[in-house]
Amino acid sequence: MNIIITGASSGVGFEAVIELILSGEHKVIALARSQDKLERLAEIAAGLNPDCTLYPITFDIVHDDYNDLQQFITTNFDGKIDILINNAGVLINKPFTELLETDFVEMLQSNFIGHVRIIQSLYRFMPAGSHIVNIGSMGGFHGSAKFTGLSAYSASKAALHTLTECLAQEFAEKEIKVNCLALGSAQTEMLEKAFPDYQSPVMAFEMGKYIADFALTGHKFFNGKVLPVATGTL
Repeated sequence: MNIIITGASSGVGFEAVIELILSGEHKVIALARSQDKLERLAEIAAGLNPDCTLYPITFDIVHDDYNDLQQFITTNFDGKIDILINNAGVLINKPFTELLETDFVEMLQSNFIGHVRIIQSLYRFMPAGSHIVNIGSMGGFHGSAKFTGLSAYSASKAALHTLTECLAQEFAEKEIKVNCLALGSAQTEMLEKAFPDYQSPVMAFEMGKYIADFALTGHKFFNGKVLPVATGTL
């Protein structure tokens, strides 16, 4: 399969890429803003599977122009994307009374608008039976426990959850399936920065493997679903 994943330079995105290249059956475009981390990803991937097809591309889904990426897909993916995993995002942990409007803008741009841009730019390459997987959060999941400091982050993820449900209907005639995984915590750099004293029961590689497996098979069973993936409420 031809697979694109954003936010691939660290955390669960990094681990999902590693899982996807192991079999050698897939071509993967890994997008992230950090060239150094993408180079490290490519080195590790080549060490695990020298025959893997991995294209690490430095790309900002919010601000960069999509023309070159579209041309790259046309040339190297034969103009076809089977799976798009929208994993990129950022987290700000700050009490609501201390949040600036720019904090909300950053959360919405990184966790919502960027995904809107990439889906609008790339859906035309997705044939019937393809799968869009949005990576949400339990923080934005309706009815879940909420946490002080995460109002901007949780609100941006809730927007992504609703977008998922809307796009499943919008793309129904094209037979493109759209689902969202509302992740609980996984031990990543982002979690450690936001919650230095918290130890997640789930390791990043475990969550990355789950995301990769769901991306490959989840659309056979689900469409338009926001699925909680957590041992608790965080």
